[in-house]
Amino acid sequence: MIALLGAAHWAGQPTIDWHALAPEIVIVATIALMIIIDIVLLERARAVISAVASIGLLASLIPIITLATSSDTAREMFGGGYVVNRPILLLKAMFIVAGYVVVLLSTNYVADGDYWESEYYTLLMSSILGMTVMASSHDLIGIFVALELLSIPAYMLAGWRKRDLKTNEAGLKYYLMGVFASAILLYGMSLLYGVAGTTDLAGIGTAISGGHGGPAITLAIVFVVVGFGFKVSAVPFHNWAPDTYEGAPTPVTAFLAVASKAAGFVALINVVFYAFAGRSNVVTPVIFVLSALSMTVGNVIALRQSNVIRMLAYSGIAQAGFILAPFAVATQQRSVSLSAVIVYLVIYSAMNLGAFAVVIAVARKTRSAEIDSMNGLFTYAPGLTVAMTIFLASFIGIPPLGGWYAKFGVMSSLIGAHTGWGYALSIFFAVNTAIAAAYYLRVAKAMWFEEPADGDTSRIVIPAALRSALVITVAATLLFGVLPNLLSRAASVALGI
Repeated sequence: MIALLGAAHWAGQPTIDWHALAPEIVIVATIALMIIIDIVLLERARAVISAVASIGLLASLIPIITLATSSDTAREMFGGGYVVNRPILLLKAMFIVAGYVVVLLSTNYVADGDYWESEYYTLLMSSILGMTVMASSHDLIGIFVALELLSIPAYMLAGWRKRDLKTNEAGLKYYLMGVFASAILLYGMSLLYGVAGTTDLAGIGTAISGGHGGPAITLAIVFVVVGFGFKVSAVPFHNWAPDTYEGAPTPVTAFLAVASKAAGFVALINVVFYAFAGRSNVVTPVIFVLSALSMTVGNVIALRQSNVIRMLAYSGIAQAGFILAPFAVATQQRSVSLSAVIVYLVIYSAMNLGAFAVVIAVARKTRSAEIDSMNGLFTYAPGLTVAMTIFLASFIGIPPLGGWYAKFGVMSSLIGAHTGWGYALSIFFAVNTAIAAAYYLRVAKAMWFEEPADGDTSRIVIPAALRSALVITVAATLLFGVLPNLLSRAASVALGI
């Protein structure tokens, strides 16, 4: 925010649109209130801090709704470096709702452990703030500040269980790889600024279009895409993800796998669709390689996993490849590709958070995330079994669940581009969707047809917060599949298509 205010001063535009900044202001106010409550109440704050975080996130949705229904939905501040429009509001709403579900997942998990809860939720809210700022940032400085704002709290959350060796390894690996990726990204941004003479994305797009900049711009584009490739855990920048996901607290893993990954894709949307649109000769091959490798390597390695969380980690790598695919045809299918990416991100967030909610619920009884620990789940937790089956079927893309529509949108953008890159990626997409079905169905088989490993068929007690998270994610997964026009119309209205 300091960097953006400085940019506003340099640009001679001190006027601030407080309504456009209202979602971020509400989140900042919530963070400040949580800190004050922690200082005043100390240990007694544990009872209320998660509720304060939840209320703050829900309250931040109010200005998003008022902005979306306003006649003046396209707003710019800080010399065009901070933009608020309907597509951005849709993405911010996704981040906030995903953050709210993560708070629900965390409520009992954190309360049952030896954690200082105020710090946990403060870091979580700070990372969500970085994501909302990222969505509106159309300036290299703003993007980098937002990236660090969302990443640094995430590094600390990944290593939250300080006395657990796996958690320490997860946090350290995530931090070191994150710093390395940030350095590469910053170097690429410096090259962009050196050639274009501006940090504004639109200005960069104008300056580098038509082949201007030579090898320096090619190197800059590759470095920037690589930097964000780490955030979305694209192959070959994925090595941190499985160990980090397994070692981090499970709600944090859900947060990293959904909200943090989505923020990386939003940053890619901003740079690919606005700054690099005129250099498809560089962007398309790079994205093609990342997408094809991610979906293939992620799915093949996921086949061998015996731990559900590691399986979901490699599944997330494959899903990153699916989401990257429309970027490869962004030049030919700009609006369709952008709509496909946004729709996939929203549906992926719902079904992935739901899958982690089931894993957390089952682990409360079994104390394990091994696939074998889910054997015979239907005999003592039929509701959880049905919910997990819905999420797994949605991952595969079986109608009428949300995943089918997400995959349909990606495939339509690839085939509709009528390019060799698009046709080739559509083949990778179809083959890898079939491969993914094998390991998703293995989990379903364990739940429905296997006998419980330890013979214990006592029921699982699901806390109210976790039950609420399951209801939200199941409802969203079903709704987006049965009534896909709701989401597609929202994306179309947002994009003006």
